[in-house]
Amino acid sequence: MPTHAELAGRLLRDAAKFFRTVGEQNNTLQPQMEENANVFDQVATLVEQDPNGSIEDEEGGDDSSLA
Repeated sequence: MPTHAELAGRLLRDAAKFFRTVGEQNNTLQPQMEENANVFDQVATLVEQDPNGSIEDEEGGDDSSLA
């Protein structure tokens, strides 16, 4: 049975595939859809590798507004 983090990673990767598919079907949207897909893939990797990790804001502190 997958963990919540594994499930979240799969969902994020599936969403990335969706964005890429939309981009393949619409050249006008392709650059934005590829950027979206890349972000979703990056977040999936973060969730899978460090499910309890946190993101620091630009000043180096935790950004609790993301929680």
